[in-house]
Amino acid sequence: QVQLVESGGGLVQAGGSLRLSCAASGRIFSIYDMGWYRQAPGKQRELVADITTSGSTNYADSVKGRFTISRDNLKNTVYLQMNSLKPEDTAVYYCRMRRPFPPNDYWGQGTQVTVSS
Repeated sequence: QVQLVESGGGLVQAGGSLRLSCAASGRIFSIYDMGWYRQAPGKQRELVADITTSGSTNYADSVKGRFTISRDNLKNTVYLQMNSLKPEDTAVYYCRMRRPFPPNDYWGQGTQVTVSS
């Protein structure tokens, strides 16, 4: 079974930085597209960034230039470096692993990121 373990969330002041990590176990990590999503209270869960098996990345417009997603296949880990954090970034951040076939998504339990003004 897939297990996704997230870490790195917490409370930070506006303008600060956090680095989220998501370690995957139970599968061959390198064959899965990975992503970070977030959900604020009362809002729909939204894509923050994703990274394909080949290393291609995609970012939400709201985080472009501030966040960086990366992966280390040897460590079975995906990262989200978050710089210049804003209060609007406050949300629960979820790690997602996408199985190519049959198509399916696996989710971590989420980690809280709170950015104070």
